[in-house]
Amino acid sequence: MLANFNDVPNHIIRAIVDANTTRKDFIADSILRCKPKVVGIYRLVMKTGSDNSRASGIQGVMKRIKGKGIEVVVYEPVLEEDTFLNSRVINNLNEFKKIADIIVANRPIAQSPNRPIAQSHIRTI
Repeated sequence: MLANFNDVPNHIIRAIVDANTTRKDFIADSILRCKPKVVGIYRLVMKTGSDNSRASGIQGVMKRIKGKGIEVVVYEPVLEEDTFLNSRVINNLNEFKKIADIIVANRPIAQSPNRPIAQSHIRTI
């Protein structure tokens, strides 16, 4: 990120990078304290109506969780691949909600009357 902002003072960009790292650590640690066996990531795209997930901050959270040996599954209906960052992609929302012990989202999740979502970490990452 630092290389992309040559005209901005380096200390400002460094502070942003450091803050983003701290936020990802905090979110991953919060999820790990719940002791899930499977963490569901609800959507990779950065905002509703977007299909851009290239630099989504959730990827850093996923890597931290997987680094602790926790399985991560992804619900992303626009992905055609079976995996993303070596995590299984599930395109059926009901199946996704059954598999995940905790779901991480940056937007409201469609609730199911049969299986409401008990735990969600909703943050803009």
